[in-house]
Amino acid sequence: MMTVEQLEQADPTAEAVLDWRFEQLQRVGYDRREARLLSRRVDIDLHLAVDLLRDGCPHELALEILP
Repeated sequence: MMTVEQLEQADPTAEAVLDWRFEQLQRVGYDRREARLLSRRVDIDLHLAVDLLRDGCPHELALEILP
């Protein structure tokens, strides 16, 4: 598993990618804090996190489902 720090060192555009992940998570309904935490967890599949809410899963349950 790659940490955020390793990702940022490996790729100078990594911060932009993390910001994009944050925006996508907020767009589907995660609150600001949840989206920030999830966006920094590069081990969590963004598509799964988004699909859970799009499929009607309450965000509290989605946070429990995500590793």
